[in-house]
Amino acid sequence: MASKTALQGLKVIDLSRVLGGPFCTQILADHGAEVIKIEPPQGDETRTWGPPFNEHGISAYFSGANRNKRSIALDIRSEQGQEILLKLLEDADIIVENFKTGSMEKWGLGYDDVLSQKFPRLIHCRVTGFGGDGPFGGFPGYDAVIQAWAGLISVNGSPESGPVRVGIPLVDLGTGMNAVIGILMAVNERHTSGKGQSVEVSLYDTGIQLQHPHAANNLMSGKAPVLTGNSHPNIAPYDLYETAGTPIFLGIGNNGQFRKLCTALGYPEIAEEERFIDNSARLAHRQELNDVLAKLLSDKDGVSFATELLDAGVPAGAAMSVPEALSHPHTKHREMVVEKDGYQGTGVAIKLSRTPGSVRSIPPGFGANGRDILSEIGYSEKEISDFAENGILWEQPKT
Repeated sequence: MASKTALQGLKVIDLSRVLGGPFCTQILADHGAEVIKIEPPQGDETRTWGPPFNEHGISAYFSGANRNKRSIALDIRSEQGQEILLKLLEDADIIVENFKTGSMEKWGLGYDDVLSQKFPRLIHCRVTGFGGDGPFGGFPGYDAVIQAWAGLISVNGSPESGPVRVGIPLVDLGTGMNAVIGILMAVNERHTSGKGQSVEVSLYDTGIQLQHPHAANNLMSGKAPVLTGNSHPNIAPYDLYETAGTPIFLGIGNNGQFRKLCTALGYPEIAEEERFIDNSARLAHRQELNDVLAKLLSDKDGVSFATELLDAGVPAGAAMSVPEALSHPHTKHREMVVEKDGYQGTGVAIKLSRTPGSVRSIPPGFGANGRDILSEIGYSEKEISDFAENGILWEQPKT
């Protein structure tokens, strides 16, 4: 068992809500950073995004992005709330927020004018919808809205379905990951300069960044992408095929893999046909190839044959349902579903050999750690009770 974690000693003040910011701080927390989540009096709105809720009333949505944190609920727009925040920042390394651009400045908590002056080593991370400047600068952003503006919806779906939203909040999650990368870049640079800096990540920028290979294709060819369903614009065969059971996705990236596929299907000669001899030929004859593969796969058991193909060096995946994927033996082996004190969640994806991340505490109830946090920074029991009575510290969500 490792005695320390990779981010042990880093203190993070998390003012963010919903998903991009909380997902970022959860990754930091999984790897040992101390994360104090400061919620507004109403609470992080995802606490109400259900059902499902657990027996403590915590929504699955909130639960999925807020483990390994402690929660305090403060009104940071008030003078005393700001006093508490500044006291918490005295020994903090990082602050993460996703307020509407200009809000922190309006409250007298702007990074450039206030926080960086008081705390020169503080790293500030702002998660925004569209960034702070430009034609859309300052507009609020939500995952599906950014999927639309960044063109992601336009490349997802089939000619029959039309454009379709990607079924996970890909932009929010990607922005959270970008935030982690940016923060750790700033932490690394601080070892040299001794100074903090501001890190901005926006959902819009992430949405554009994720447009691969469609952006690269368009910038080189000038042609707009078209809907291709499950197939790939540059590779064939790369598609979902029906079987006698679970459908199989084939992701063939080179000629060697295609030959192995044909051999596994019992027809190695298909790989030598002129129309299928290389990727360019297979793309030009995609429909003919799909017809051949559909016939040969129609009597296969999807799960067992996809496993057989993997063993033969062919990229293939049985199209599992979410429950099937979560209960799969490989998921269990990789510890990608974790349980603690009644909490279940997805595991820690980044595996470090000496300092692995872990789940040390379950997602907190609203303001559950407020009194302890205030006591730790020097407030007396009477002062803490006064904060609660005067609407500075909240222990039940404001309705």
